[in-house]
Amino acid sequence: MNDILPEQSSAWHYLEEKFLSVVKSYSYAEIRTPVVESTELFNRSIGEVTDIVEKEMYCFEDRNGERIALRPEGTASIVRAGIQHGLLFNQTQRLWYRGPMFRYEKPQKGRYRQFHQIGVETFGMGGADIDAEVILLSANLWRSLGVIEHLTLEINSLGSKEARDSYIEALVVYLSDRESLLDEDSKRRLHTNPLRILDSKEQATQTLLDDAPCLMDYLDDDSKQHFSMLTSILDAANIKYVINPRLVRGLDYYNKTVFEWTTDKLGAQGTVCAGGRYDGMVEQLGGKATPAVGFAMGEERLLLLLETLDALPASVGEHLDVYLSAQDKGLQPQVILVAEQLRAEFPDLKIRTHCAGLKNILNKARQTAAKKIVLIKDVEGVGLTATLWDEQEVSYDLSIEKLIAELSVN
Repeated sequence: MNDILPEQSSAWHYLEEKFLSVVKSYSYAEIRTPVVESTELFNRSIGEVTDIVEKEMYCFEDRNGERIALRPEGTASIVRAGIQHGLLFNQTQRLWYRGPMFRYEKPQKGRYRQFHQIGVETFGMGGADIDAEVILLSANLWRSLGVIEHLTLEINSLGSKEARDSYIEALVVYLSDRESLLDEDSKRRLHTNPLRILDSKEQATQTLLDDAPCLMDYLDDDSKQHFSMLTSILDAANIKYVINPRLVRGLDYYNKTVFEWTTDKLGAQGTVCAGGRYDGMVEQLGGKATPAVGFAMGEERLLLLLETLDALPASVGEHLDVYLSAQDKGLQPQVILVAEQLRAEFPDLKIRTHCAGLKNILNKARQTAAKKIVLIKDVEGVGLTATLWDEQEVSYDLSIEKLIAELSVN
């Protein structure tokens, strides 16, 4: 787990403000959920034989002996909240969220045990049009960030539960005859979660899968029509995509549409956004059957991509509009009051007051790279006045009223 230091936080603000602007344009509303939930919630929603539940969740007992966990992802918590507060049945919801998640895994650049996700979840809409909308929303975020040309959209359909079960049966038969050729992790998954073998990182296993049954051949008619409509909308919107028949996602709750945005700029950590449809989860967690689709993206990995591509604008970072200080001792109280007056007049300006010794004050002020430096002095017979330095190092002596007028012009 790592700290986000002051010099890094402005980049986080930039990313989150871009995301917030996009989700607002689609009329999505924010939801916030606790970071601690019942362990059973994740066991039931994510699946007990997934890597997250088996290896990565932070689980412990509270003082009442109840099993609780730090949330490893956001979707299950949002579904729980939707059921608990009556947000889902016979309603449509478009929601967005952000916050920390926790997984116990090997830390590496762009992946930490506490990480942060932003994402969207939609409920009550079963058509391919809402699948397309959440994909288009993510594409608009990439355009806003200036990175869409470095990302590839991969899509697939997992079909209905019945179609997927038929496919899994055929896949297991094929792989069981070749079990000795599988890597150790895939051998274990063959008897617990066979679909996960499709996204094995072992090249020998991937080669073995070249002749395996194809999931697309087992899709039911409804899933085929759903996928066809999705691709037709993406085509009409000029969104390029790759159909990846081995894209299954790592969680048990997906059905029909699944998708990932990937990049070749981050090495092995190539997925920056992933999501899909999970129509069965609400009912699985005790609610009425409700269609749902969404996605999540890790902020650390997105920021790493922006840094790698040099896509963070030069203006991102701490910039200071006005540096305000007393010129002589004894005037610090008046400086604080002048600063409050300026903030009331100009709420969008970043104004910093100097609250330390006055030795070499002008040099200290210049080191902040403030656009304007203001020194307050008390002139006998006149009262408080200000000396203003601008970026061209030109200085002006002004009354406080004229200082306000000068700042309003510039």
